[in-house]
Formats: sequence, C-alpha cells, structure tokens
Amino acid sequence: MTDAFICDYIRTPIGRYGGALAPLRTDDLAAIPLAALLSRNPGLAPSAVEEVWMGCANQAGEDNRNVARMALLLAGLPETVPGVTVNRLCGSGLEAVAAAARAVQAGDIELAIAAGVESMTRAPFVMPKSANAWGRAAEIHDTTIGWRFVNPKMKAAYGTDSMPETAQNLADEHAISREDQDAFALRSQGRTVAAQANGRLAAEIVSLSVPLGRGKTAEVSVDEHPRATSLEDLARLKPITRPDGSITAGNASGVNDGAAALIVASEAAARRHGLTPLARIGGAASAGVAPRVMGYGPVPAVRKLLARAGIELDALGVIELNEAFAAQALAVTRALGLADDDARINPNGGAISLGHPLGMSGARIAGTAALELARGTARYALATMCVGVGQGAALLLERV
Repeated sequence: MTDAFICDYIRTPIGRYGGALAPLRTDDLAAIPLAALLSRNPGLAPSAVEEVWMGCANQAGEDNRNVARMALLLAGLPETVPGVTVNRLCGSGLEAVAAAARAVQAGDIELAIAAGVESMTRAPFVMPKSANAWGRAAEIHDTTIGWRFVNPKMKAAYGTDSMPETAQNLADEHAISREDQDAFALRSQGRTVAAQANGRLAAEIVSLSVPLGRGKTAEVSVDEHPRATSLEDLARLKPITRPDGSITAGNASGVNDGAAALIVASEAAARRHGLTPLARIGGAASAGVAPRVMGYGPVPAVRKLLARAGIELDALGVIELNEAFAAQALAVTRALGLADDDARINPNGGAISLGHPLGMSGARIAGTAALELARGTARYALATMCVGVGQGAALLLERV
C-alpha cells in the first residue's frame, strides 16, 4: 500500500455561538481554510487536487446539497475537482481525513483535501411535512445538536438521552466526581491560554474578515471560546442534567462555529508539488458502543487501532482526545490506564476550552496532532473522539 501523509493543516478561529463568525454562511466558512491551503502552497496547482472530503454533522441549512462541493467551488478550486460530504456526526471531520488517507493508500488517488465544517449558530429550525394528505399537524426541530425526527422504535430500544445526559451516565457508572471533572476542565482552559500566549495556536489559524454590514468588516484571528476561570468559578455553575448531577456548562464542550482543512498526499505527490509532510497516517479505526454512553466510544476504537498497528499506548507521544465532556474524557482516559493530568493529552487544550464545532473538530484534532509531531520529538500521535448515537473513531499518526 502507498503511504499517505498530512502535508499541511489550517483552520479558522473557533467562534462562540452567536459570536464573531455568526455572519458567515456555512459554505463560505468552509471555503476559507480550503482557499488558505492553496494560497500557502503555491507549488500545488488547484487542478491537482483529486478529491475533497468534508465532514459536516448537520447538513440541514446552508451546509445542504453537499457542502464539500459548494465550498471547494467557492474557494476557487476548478470545477473539475469533485467533492463529497461525509457524516459521522461529531467524528465527521476525522472520518474525512481517514477517507482521504484510505484512497491514497489504496492507490486510487494521489492527493486530496480533507476538511470539516460546522456553523452551529446558523443551524436552522426545520419542519417536517405531514405524512397524511391534508394533514394539519405541525412540529419544529432545532438542528443545532442532538436528536430530531426520533424514530419511536429507536427510542424504545435505545432511549434518546441528550448529549449531556450521556455524559452524566458515564459519570454515574464510573464514579467520576464533579471535582475531578472541574479540575480536568480547568487544565484544558489553562493549556489553551498558554498556547495562545506562546503562539502555538496562532500557527494553525488563518485570520479572516467577517462582514458586519454597511461596508464594515471585522478581523478575527483568535479563538473566542476560551475564558479565564478558576475551580471556584467552575464549582458555582449549576448542573444541566438534574439537580444533583455533575455535568455543567463549565466542564462541557462549547456550541461553536469553525472550519479546518488538511492536505493528504502520497510521498510522490508531495515531492512533485513541493509539499512538506508533517506526519504519516498510520491507520484509522471506528467502533460502536451503547448510545446512552456514547462518550465511551474512543475506548474500543483506540484499542482496535493500536492492536492492528502493533503499538502500545505508552508509545504515543501526543494524544488528541476530543473533550465532548470532562466526564466523558475521564471515563476514556481511566479505562485506557492514563492519568487524569497526562501531559500528552491535549497539550494545547481541547474542546472544553477551544469549542466543538461538530464537523470541524475531527479535522482539527488530526491537524493539530500532526503539527505537534512535526514540532517535537515524539514518534506517534493519536487523534480520537466519541460520536453521538454511540460510536468512537481513532486515527494514528507517525512522525516523518
């Protein structure tokens, strides 16, 4: 099989819900990192891109009708370049990277862009049509996150726990205390603050202009979601699932907007187009778990991936674990035998501090893991995340 390499990675700043990126259409937002990749790699002719895979979880609004294709055309790629949108919910961006890598490894293509996008701010309300002629019943669903158009058979068999409720289920079943969750959240915030101060996060962000109307624009170059906090501040937040629960807005990921993109290429294509590989993609795996404990999904996915690669967890120098919730992340790390404060885990903070634009996040953690390998001395990195309705996804990277 042909080796596949991540050769570049860039992302937008991550915006808060209703924040700085809210004026941008989702397809326009998705186009920004695609265009940035072309701009910063002048040796890569746009026509040489053989496919664009883009993860997107919603696809109910401006991200409908194959947002990958819309975004690549808006980004200036020629109309000869095809695009496909993939949906593994929260893991969509990671699935896009895996799909691009597999195509390169199989020899079907030599160079692709893998990306992810989500504007949770602009996720629309949707109304179904009546199933009956002249039906008058009406209902409306908010597509921002979570269940909608629930199948009664699914509800009866598996329940329809909300995302915070699935995290609370894990906290209850694994005896994960509120104090430990808040401590994890504080570490995430602290690592992000440090990474913003030392320029590490700036290295992966493309600055963008947001229209404000009346000819005015605003430059956005910094993630909006991180915030200064303390254990005392976190402890004052009320639980969001039940009065005696432990899941709060402070130890959960955000509802956010953002987009990210990576170049995935064979060694020959990288050399031909003047690209510098950051990391070799060593494989990908996914696994299923019960929907009510969807956050546990990375455990079987990581075990499957590492067993297939013949690598022990101790060999990993970087672990990007998407922080859907602190309770979920701690359930995963403890099951894998990792310390709560392992320095390898999310060294620049994670989704609790940075935010979690659903379709973008998998592409972001794959890209930032590749950058960590290129900047350091570790040989292997892991990117892994839980997925709604009970799945986990994992990607292995190797230093070059």
